[in-house]
Amino acid sequence: MAGKKKVAYVCSECGFDTPKWQGKCPNCGSWNTMIEQVVSDVKSNSFAAKTIRHSLSEPISIHAVTTEHETRISTGITELDRVLGGGMVRGSLVLVSGEPGIGKSTLLLQACSGLCLSGPVLYVTGEESLSQIKMRAQRLSIDDERLFIFAETELDRVWSAIDKTSPGVVIVDSIQTMFDPQIASTPGSVTQVRECTMALMQFAKTRGVSVVLVGHVNKDGGIAGPKVLEHMVDTVLNFEGDRHAAYRMLRAAKNRFGSTNEIGIFEMHETGLAVVSNPSAAMLSGRPDGASGSCVTAVLEGTRPLLAEIQGLVTKSAYGSARRTSAGIDYNRAMLLLAILEKRGGFMLSAYDAYINVVGGLSLDEPAVDLAVIMAIASSYLEKPLLDNLAVFGEVGLSGELRSVSGAAQRVSELARLGFKKCILPRACLDQVSVRGIECVGVSSIQDALRAGFQKN
Repeated sequence: MAGKKKVAYVCSECGFDTPKWQGKCPNCGSWNTMIEQVVSDVKSNSFAAKTIRHSLSEPISIHAVTTEHETRISTGITELDRVLGGGMVRGSLVLVSGEPGIGKSTLLLQACSGLCLSGPVLYVTGEESLSQIKMRAQRLSIDDERLFIFAETELDRVWSAIDKTSPGVVIVDSIQTMFDPQIASTPGSVTQVRECTMALMQFAKTRGVSVVLVGHVNKDGGIAGPKVLEHMVDTVLNFEGDRHAAYRMLRAAKNRFGSTNEIGIFEMHETGLAVVSNPSAAMLSGRPDGASGSCVTAVLEGTRPLLAEIQGLVTKSAYGSARRTSAGIDYNRAMLLLAILEKRGGFMLSAYDAYINVVGGLSLDEPAVDLAVIMAIASSYLEKPLLDNLAVFGEVGLSGELRSVSGAAQRVSELARLGFKKCILPRACLDQVSVRGIECVGVSSIQDALRAGFQKN
């Protein structure tokens, strides 16, 4: 008589498992995320089990370990190579995530054109048919005989395709559609995602083949599946932006082979994603002259200075409580700056609705944008435009003081390159700046910045 099946309840958000069902996950606190799954041992003939068994070795001294130079493969897309740290490292496991329709599959298919120059590439899709991939490739003008496409979701068949093609890079679109038939769980479940990723990671490390995984996101914007997924991979790339807007931003949330501060900016066209070589000029295009509520700031994304336009709009509230909205800037940070402007600057904003927006769909989390938000809101409140060719940057404290920020010289150089004539920055940053062609005004408080930013009547 067959024994009773052993079941466990696994949280779909964090991967926590418990033998009993609970309405609230004790680990992450999410409600109604505990999913029943049958617990079964993975058969010993699975790829992951074989790889782990064959890779057992004896511990050795660190002095006996030799380091080799990382071999990188260029994707042919400069912005993608920048975010990866100079190209794709052989034997690395990369996870690319983003909202549906943002352009993840388009970006990776375009990268295949450059990756094929270094050897065969296998593109495994579990969401589209071969004809759909072919039509997209024709639209992107991709036609290389070393690019192999394979529509499959079963992991064992993927291993067979890899043995036949011997690729240097394997792209799996997406990891949530892959399943191992030896695991008693549905595709997309926490167990399947974890085990399939583990098998692909062991394959990448033992064979020296780069593997790129496409990951779905949940309703909160996080990567769907267990949190351990992000820990197993070497690099996590987030593809951000509004799918209805033209610009996209690729940001590295984790990178074992490079910086996590680099970003890549793309523009969506009918023929695919195009690299934005001068993002500062692109973000400021169409900016009106002499309009109130607009302020330009310089942010630092990795090693790249980037100019962004902050817009503020203040209107008389028609209801009992004022409305607050922010897009591209953290809401809590925006509310904090409004409170500082009211308390330290003397602007009575409690009876006014306030709206803050970053033009171009950018998402800025750097403290250096604080002063630009203050200036944009003040300009809209006073209905007075700021000085022509003026840009500002600086962190604002609770007392209304301006704090120093890093990379002041790079920010000012980018402003001068694009023709700005005046820059308001924290006084503590003046010693770092020596750029010709632009006037730098150091201030120590938001009151000083407001006096220096408006035209004198």
